[in-house]
Amino acid sequence: MPAFRILIVTWLTAGFGAVVGSILGGGAGRTGLFIGAGIGGMAGVAAGTALLKAIRWLPTADWRGALVGGCVGFAIAIPFAVLNLDTPITPVVSCALAGIGALFGIGVARGMRQGRIAPE
Repeated sequence: MPAFRILIVTWLTAGFGAVVGSILGGGAGRTGLFIGAGIGGMAGVAAGTALLKAIRWLPTADWRGALVGGCVGFAIAIPFAVLNLDTPITPVVSCALAGIGALFGIGVARGMRQGRIAPE
């Protein structure tokens, strides 16, 4: 599994989606900007994992785990990005949590398929 590629693609697509979403939501004011960024970032994670599956860098069996993990990682990144808008690097780096979350989600999904992690 090309873990580094999955990390980078999910990171970039989440960040791109967040930027596009914030631009589109910005017309509705500051709240719209933040909501748009959140929705756009989640859509970016979905687009990134779909792209990874389409180019066969992500096995089909791992796609759902990567999607859920990436969305959870991005949701965790949102407060860090919002609270540190004064520094341009923090929002960019916080999008890496989407890629880390995708990798974590893949690991959890594989563990569940192999019976090492039992769902509650």
